[in-house]
Amino acid sequence: MKKAILLFAFMLSLSVFAQAEQDFSNVEIKTQAVAGSVYMLEGSGGNIGVSVGEDGILIIDDQFAPLADKIHAALKDLSKGDLKFILNTHWHGDHTGGNEEFGREGVIIAHENVRKRLSSHQEVKLFNMVSEPQPEGALPVITFDDDLSIHFNGEEIKMIHLPSGHTDGDSIIYFTKSNVVHMGDHLFNGFYPFIDLDSGGSVQGVIKNLEKVLSMVPDDAKVIPGHGPVGTVDDIRASHDMIKKCAVLMQQAIDEGKSLEQIKKEGLPEDITEKWGKGFLTTDQWIEILYNSYTK
Repeated sequence: MKKAILLFAFMLSLSVFAQAEQDFSNVEIKTQAVAGSVYMLEGSGGNIGVSVGEDGILIIDDQFAPLADKIHAALKDLSKGDLKFILNTHWHGDHTGGNEEFGREGVIIAHENVRKRLSSHQEVKLFNMVSEPQPEGALPVITFDDDLSIHFNGEEIKMIHLPSGHTDGDSIIYFTKSNVVHMGDHLFNGFYPFIDLDSGGSVQGVIKNLEKVLSMVPDDAKVIPGHGPVGTVDDIRASHDMIKKCAVLMQQAIDEGKSLEQIKKEGLPEDITEKWGKGFLTTDQWIEILYNSYTK
């Protein structure tokens, strides 16, 4: 029952329509210090990263518009400074639903594909979700291709594009002085990751991207995941190893000529399902993502 509730909540969170359908009245915004001048806000949707300091406030992702007042209150508890920048890790509604609200105060920055997807009709077929074009005020004002640096609150904040991963427009954000990396949805800490194949994502890309992150981020960095608790680089490594193991098993099954239904029936090893199968996705849905990524 708990898994079903989590799955339903995540399916809602992917849709922009969730802002009208979901009851946010009981959502509490929880604040956690991560390291240096960086904090994490947890509410409903993707985790929000926050930088506070003499230059003002910078946030990473903004959950849903109905939560804007609660998020504002949490930010004011951290700093009386003005909001200057909003960084989007990718286009999904549980990370960008507050863009129009917060874009009235700060500048929205994201990879160019985030603007393209937010400004056009999008479908997430695994969950039968549809997102219509967003208003101009919700779109990134500054876009980039490969990477971008923001010098803010005494440190260089790097936005680094990870191609064909969770989507085709994902970025991680690395705070060079605070030694914190916000992974966006390249990390679902402790459970199967959702990889949006309809938005240009792929399992193969996520594996490569996590290897890149592991090669560039210091081992002692603190990690803000897109979903789940604050973690460490070991959590990134564990997720990478699990995804890679599942990918090898899937490729073997495909090479043996097995159908998707056969693979679902056989399932995954118990050590994987017991550790990783208690989050947003069921094992069958994770298998379907793997199968479609390696056959299409």
